[in-house]
Amino acid sequence: MKHPIIHSGSIDFRLPVKPPFIFNAHHLDHYPEGNEKMEPIDYLDKRNNGDDFDPDAPWRMYHGTSVPGFPVHPHRGFETVTIVEQGFVDHSDSLGSTGRYGEGDVQWLTAGRGVQHCEMFPLVHQDRPNTLELFQVWLNLPSERKMVKPYYKMLWNEDIPVVKETDGEGNSTLIKVVAGDYSSTKALAPTPNSWAADEKNKVTIWLITMEPEATWTLRATSETAGRMLYLYRGEAISIDGENVENESYAELIPNQDITIKNGVKPARLLLLEGEPIPEKVAARG
Repeated sequence: MKHPIIHSGSIDFRLPVKPPFIFNAHHLDHYPEGNEKMEPIDYLDKRNNGDDFDPDAPWRMYHGTSVPGFPVHPHRGFETVTIVEQGFVDHSDSLGSTGRYGEGDVQWLTAGRGVQHCEMFPLVHQDRPNTLELFQVWLNLPSERKMVKPYYKMLWNEDIPVVKETDGEGNSTLIKVVAGDYSSTKALAPTPNSWAADEKNKVTIWLITMEPEATWTLRATSETAGRMLYLYRGEAISIDGENVENESYAELIPNQDITIKNGVKPARLLLLEGEPIPEKVAARG
């Protein structure tokens, strides 16, 4: 049996992906208290507001000038899946949808033939810091669906299924099933034209929380699927005797069961896997 790790490395803001995924960004911003306009109270004159991506800063304005975030911008031909772990996002788009979501919620947006949207990060708390943590995952669309009508769907935190597994030592692992299925537990339905809407494409997005020293087995999928595991919080995990340190990724063999042993601190992981779309990917194509 082959060693399950194909490749591994460190991660930062932008995470490596395998098809059918085309992009994955991890935002972690330790924003200060907000004011009455939900702006940071601690503005720094030296910040390049409107284009602030300083990786060494505790927080960033991104393309925002008063409230951090991403003002109106277009997408076309793929999907965005925005998974908010902490904090909030204010969303508006050219479909007429508006709303605030966060604290475990997921937004699934099929851009299709084109949509403009706005994603701002309101600092809603005036009496305490406003930490924001989210993943934005881009999932490609096959050519016959790239020009479908845009579609927007919310997956609310309280509705997303979570499965608990307990190992022989009594240590637990929680699997939050954003997409795909875990054993007999199925995720909420994605948008109707998504590559994930067809079960044979085996699109999987899981958030995994492991207690210290917990052991958990990732089940095999097809040999043609892409499979990426990201450790974004914790100390280290062991995969078949090889350590994967915190803030690292591992590309894994898809068609074998893989046993993961956590270290001495709680761990948070993201799993992305699925069948690739058998077409070339053309950026801005």
